[in-house]
Amino acid sequence: MRLMLAMLAACLSIGVSESAMAIERRASSLPGWEAVGRLNIAGKYMCTGTLIASNLVLTAAHCVYDAQTGRRVNPRGIRFEAGLDGTRVKAARSVSKAVVHPGYRFRAGGNAQLGSDIAVLRLSNPISRNDIRPFSMSARADRGANVDVLSYSYSNATRANREQNCQVLSRRTRTLVMSCKVDFGASGAPVLEIRPGQAPKIVSVISSKAAMGHRRVSIGTALDRTLRTMMQNAI
Repeated sequence: MRLMLAMLAACLSIGVSESAMAIERRASSLPGWEAVGRLNIAGKYMCTGTLIASNLVLTAAHCVYDAQTGRRVNPRGIRFEAGLDGTRVKAARSVSKAVVHPGYRFRAGGNAQLGSDIAVLRLSNPISRNDIRPFSMSARADRGANVDVLSYSYSNATRANREQNCQVLSRRTRTLVMSCKVDFGASGAPVLEIRPGQAPKIVSVISSKAAMGHRRVSIGTALDRTLRTMMQNAI
């Protein structure tokens, strides 16, 4: 995941609140977490992805581009490892197709395009719902909302981390700024709405990390109606 400049976050006119204190925990503390997995990309990079249908994975658009050449990665060179926990994998599949948000344009130099940094990957073979239940999605993620993030990173490459009780600090159309602390490799990670008695719902996808003064924040792309069309095109 590419590092965003501190001034980028400042330009979003964020109202900072210190009331939400994030708690880091193992992802296994969340039932159904196995829908989240590590994406191994062309043997060079890693990102995080989430199962949203038996054969579809949601991630960040910039994950399917080669950071050095700016070219699209051959989707068949991407592998999804769902529920990776140490040496154990709940399910592993290769990718056969990648559909990028129509508004996304990869920028040389590694700066992800905010507001459209999402992609849908079609798996070569579906994962049975009896093994892993896909996460559902929601468009709700307003300022002040509490959210969780489940992600892999280069520092925790084999075990997903859950950052609990983050806060949405600002929303500008399809771009969210959050108090969640993420690291390289977390691109594409799901931002989850957690409500008592309900299954987690994805409200955003991690695009990048940033700094606001001395405070670490994360940038996410909110979900919109375009995602449904992308899912249809991926099938």
